[in-house]
Amino acid sequence: MDKHVLVIDDEQDLRELLSLTLSGMGIEATALETIAEAKQALADQHFDLCLTDMRLPDGNGIDLISYGQSHFPHMPIALITAYGNVDLAVDALKLGAFDFLSKPIELPRLRQLIDNALAGGGDKKQSATPISTKLLGDSRAMQNIRTQISKVARSQAPMFISGESGTGKELAAKSIHEQSSRCNLPFIAVNCGAIPAELMESEFFGHLKGSFTGAIEDKLGLFQAADGGTLFLDEVADLPLPMQVKLLRVIQEKSVRPVGAETEVDIDVRLISATHKDLPKAVEMGQFRSDLFYRLNVIDIHMPSLRDRPEDIWLLTQNMLTDSIKITTAATDKLFAYDFPGNVRELENILERASTLCENSCIAPRDLKLSSKPASAKTTSNNRAVSSLDDHLDEIEKDILIDALEKTRWNKTEAAKKLGISFRSIRYRLNKLGLNDD
Repeated sequence: MDKHVLVIDDEQDLRELLSLTLSGMGIEATALETIAEAKQALADQHFDLCLTDMRLPDGNGIDLISYGQSHFPHMPIALITAYGNVDLAVDALKLGAFDFLSKPIELPRLRQLIDNALAGGGDKKQSATPISTKLLGDSRAMQNIRTQISKVARSQAPMFISGESGTGKELAAKSIHEQSSRCNLPFIAVNCGAIPAELMESEFFGHLKGSFTGAIEDKLGLFQAADGGTLFLDEVADLPLPMQVKLLRVIQEKSVRPVGAETEVDIDVRLISATHKDLPKAVEMGQFRSDLFYRLNVIDIHMPSLRDRPEDIWLLTQNMLTDSIKITTAATDKLFAYDFPGNVRELENILERASTLCENSCIAPRDLKLSSKPASAKTTSNNRAVSSLDDHLDEIEKDILIDALEKTRWNKTEAAKKLGISFRSIRYRLNKLGLNDD
């Protein structure tokens, strides 16, 4: 037995159940009754995982989680709570708990939790270029993001990533997955706004052959495809209310029912969701269920806009340009003066276009094709100064266009259909606003 788990519970029957389960998995267990005994044991020897009850004779599991985070940050701690004590469990997850179990304990769920927790201690297969290194920036904001991700990646708690379009929300989600115990299992990303409402249940939960017209074979849903790994729900604010109800049930029951099936299928998926929209406002307006929001938003990360970290523009530019392409000081100054409503993705598109247009492999200001209006004369949803009504309307139009392009992954034909305009019209508008990359 090369793994050792600390069990803390004041009920002898539960201590014996947990110890027997661990022993059956080939794992050594030390079972104790109090926090004081646990602290002494932690000081005397190494443990790979701690399972603790919420209510203990000399304190509670929350206290032990705080202690563990301070003194043994690399040891995952899972909390055992009374049935229905979800609020306390959520508090524990925010403090850094790995996961939680509700009484009465279901042994398959217990074994799965143990496997997930101990998987983080083994050797992880690392990709050639870790995703975390792609979250570039020396600014304090990006340093804080990377630090926050490294702390929460180990947890099994659902995470919510907010931020404007193009700030790198999917990169952050991939970084969380890469640094978690699930790193060798699937990472599945889905844009919720790109799935037609009538196909959404089938896409998420799968279907059986013949369950509806066109179902010519069985199909795995996204949840089953991501089983054991991470499911990233991008633009989660676009989920219709009926689907929100179904998603909430999946989170609570940890199982899905494919369309046409009579039985449910257990799933083990970590959910990460994101949107560029104001989700709390959507909750207030009744467009998004508050109970689902609080289940998705256990741990939150906010990705800063590029205009809030302009000191990173030079580093990002150098990273995006190939060694054969240079950029003049005047062009760099123009980038610094621009406010990037499309954030890092817009910078990447601008530089890719400029690299194609430039002469002698050197980008000049004219190659950037940026809007001539200075950043100080614009207005956005963040209430910056506005110089005229035309500028204000241009910014609104730009926000709408960028939103449509984001949802279609910058496919202009699909974006035009989504907006109900012609392809020629969207090209004209993009050119007018300095957003075209042709």
